[in-house]
Order: sequence, then C-alpha cells, then structure tokens
Amino acid sequence: MQHFKALALKFLASLVLLYIILGLFFGMSFVNVFIITAILGITAYILGDMVILPRSSNMIATAADFGLAFLLIWFLSSILTIGDNLIAMSIAAALGVALFEYLFHLYLLRNMTEASNEKGTINQGNLRYNTEVSEDLTPVRPDVRSEEDK
Repeated sequence: MQHFKALALKFLASLVLLYIILGLFFGMSFVNVFIITAILGITAYILGDMVILPRSSNMIATAADFGLAFLLIWFLSSILTIGDNLIAMSIAAALGVALFEYLFHLYLLRNMTEASNEKGTINQGNLRYNTEVSEDLTPVRPDVRSEEDK
C-alpha cells in the first residue's frame, strides 16, 4: 500500500508539473503529457526510487532521474508531437522533474521503511567492502626469523 500511495503522489505531482511546463509553456496536448507522465513515472519509480536511491545518495538518484527524464521526454515528445524546440522543452521539463524528484526522495526516505534505516539515512545494502588482514599475508624469508621460531 505504501508503494501505491507513493506512486500515486508521484504521478499526480508530475502530471501537474509536466502539464504546466509542457502544456502551458510549450503547447503540448494534455493526452501527450499524460502519456509521457505515465511512462516516466513508472520507469523513474522503478529505476530511480527503488533501485538507485537505496544504493546511493539523494543527489546521485536525482541526477539519474534528470538524465532519465530528459531522455524519455525528448524521445516521447519526438514521437508524439511535431516540434522544432524539443531539446529546450526536454531540458526545462527534466529540470522541473529533477527538482520534484529531490523532494520526493526526501519523502521516500522519511516514510518508506525499506529505503531508510532508523537514523533516516540511506541503506547502503551490500555495497560496503572490507579488507581482510592477517599474518599469513606478510611474506617471511626463511633466513630472517626471530629467536622464538628456533
């Protein structure tokens, strides 16, 4: 139920944001904005919020969401609409989405238990590597021994 609530919040906020940017400023139809929002919302939630965010920081996940939003908005708008200013439109919309995603990640870290630990920081998962140190790893020449070895 938490995922449904988070996905619904993300979809509605993204729809309003993208309609303001793409619909009002760049003249894209509501149906095209709705399609872009649906595809972007589901893809960004799975990749950015459930895969990248738990394994990295908020800034890295936001940068990944910016890149994903730019590519998806540019690709889908080139298919759905006929326009000559697709790059500027995609950059403006991706910047708006990235700003929203930064705030949405903070919401997820506070409210989703699997994405945060008791301190409110990001769970790094199994990405912490340790080195092993033992005496067997140091080379010993047979002619240089201590008195205890004899």
